[in-house]
Amino acid sequence: MTVLLLLLLTISSCSKDERNLYADLYGIVSDNATAEPIAGANVMLTPGGVTKTTGTDGRFEFNNLDPMQYTITVQKSGYQTNRKTVTAVTGEKKEANVPLTKSN
Repeated sequence: MTVLLLLLLTISSCSKDERNLYADLYGIVSDNATAEPIAGANVMLTPGGVTKTTGTDGRFEFNNLDPMQYTITVQKSGYQTNRKTVTAVTGEKKEANVPLTKSN
């Protein structure tokens, strides 16, 4: 019985440390005046240069990012470009909503 208990303790102490070493950023691009989500907006993440396009719900998501400060740049025809700076933190999912204002 003691040997079995020692064996179980040894196996559990040798298990791999599975902490999440990355971060995720997500958000919704919306119209500044109406708060309606904006579909088809281009969302670029810098550094990295990764670009996503918002869905019909205005949502975007960047996964498995290195923890650091990023600039999110959002563009959509008929709207002014907007930028937001956000810090991605290890093991966290950070919300970064970006409103757009219609062009004159």
